[in-house]
Amino acid sequence: MKTIENDALIRQLRWRYATKKFDPQRKITPRDWQTLEETLVLAPSSFGLQPWRFLVVDNPQMREQLVAASWNQRQVADASHLVVFAIKRDLGAADIERHLQRITEVRGVRLESLAAFRSMMMGTLVPPPPGFDVNDWAARQVYIALGNFMMAAALLGIDTCPLEGIEPAKYDELLGLAGSGYATQVAATAGYRANDDAYAQQPKVRYDIADVVRRVR
Repeated sequence: MKTIENDALIRQLRWRYATKKFDPQRKITPRDWQTLEETLVLAPSSFGLQPWRFLVVDNPQMREQLVAASWNQRQVADASHLVVFAIKRDLGAADIERHLQRITEVRGVRLESLAAFRSMMMGTLVPPPPGFDVNDWAARQVYIALGNFMMAAALLGIDTCPLEGIEPAKYDELLGLAGSGYATQVAATAGYRANDDAYAQQPKVRYDIADVVRRVR
């Protein structure tokens, strides 16, 4: 079922940009933020394993401390919301069993019926095959969730900025992730652009569609 017009979708993606300066006085409504949190939960992942955790940092003092661990990017403190995307490190058999148990709860199926699926996941990830870095794989899953989050925000008219210019180890220390089995991968801010953000009005620079899209017939 089509729920948004083509032109409206493209308009919002053209409107979206990596916001450099947020208006600290404008806050995302609780209803809109709840929706954005749900988009994180609904993000797709390989096997549906969801090897992640999303930390929404509400504490203003903590966010000020994180600015220094973010190459002094003020978006971290000034945006309405800050989300830290963390991976589940060294994902293994226990994580697979947890996922299978969740499937039985949600779908009302017997665990025995998932034997083939369990075997496939175990064979792929436990232990990881030579040359396969399970943490790198988890990081790629997290970026799917990040893209999902940013797209949803744009459709709601909410600005975002993905942040890789951070010190993950420092984030882990400040957020209490060290030793938890989770590790910071990337962060994103969300809110509303400041009126004087010079980047907001700059044309979006992209290659022509013919240069980046190829049809294989």
